[in-house]
Amino acid sequence: MALSGVGWEGMDDLAASLRAWRDRLSPSDPGPRRRAPGLRREEVAQRAGLSIGYLTRLEQGRANNPSPLVCQALARALELSSEEQQTLFRLAGHAAPAGRIERELTPGVLRMIERLGDLPILVCDASWQIIAKNPLAEALLGEARGNTARQQFLGPPGMILRTPQEHAQFEAGIVADLHAALARFPADEPLRALIDELRRESPRFEALWKQRPAAAYDAARKTIDHPELGPITVDCDTLTVVGGSLRIIVYSAPPGTPDAEALAHLGAGELALSR
Repeated sequence: MALSGVGWEGMDDLAASLRAWRDRLSPSDPGPRRRAPGLRREEVAQRAGLSIGYLTRLEQGRANNPSPLVCQALARALELSSEEQQTLFRLAGHAAPAGRIERELTPGVLRMIERLGDLPILVCDASWQIIAKNPLAEALLGEARGNTARQQFLGPPGMILRTPQEHAQFEAGIVADLHAALARFPADEPLRALIDELRRESPRFEALWKQRPAAAYDAARKTIDHPELGPITVDCDTLTVVGGSLRIIVYSAPPGTPDAEALAHLGAGELALSR
């Protein structure tokens, strides 16, 4: 949808852009009392789920850095095109959202998994969907498949042991991560479906979602309750593919420790990529 009546050369600040985008929208009920074109400010605020006061400050240039989630809500409310959404995010000081999550393993990631075959490796996307794992990760974590966020809130429970505090931090971290993923990939339907499902089926997730926790969960160590070898404590490092949405999770243990010996026991035999 092109912006009528306003050239791109005039779109040099956030406040002017928001006013112009609002003015071009046609109200569903014109009514005899409307003296200005477009939607009223309160109508856009209601569409976007924002307060009228905050939208007023944005349009008057008294608030210049709305969050990515606010930008996403404004883009929907103002019916912006893809190009206009990019302009909105740029004017607000953010990188434009990518739209959809890339879930395909790149050749580089595949080579990395294959060459680190002596360590358990798990690959997830930005929605916590498990994309791939090597057999050593399968031996360590069990037949972990599907989505980690769904498993955490809807079950069944996994093999990782956590204290009540770690459990609460992990859940808050998942919710914070999904908020960030939705801001970055607003057009990803599987991500939206996952969030809708968790909000509908898990009261705990819904409560956390409304709280909008900010801190991501970053546990450096995990203890896995292995059914044959008992508790195995491992260091957990997450590598993010720059420019993409894949995360490579590597599990390891200090050499010479019982945990390293347990990993070596699990790694006996030939390893191949399991997807």
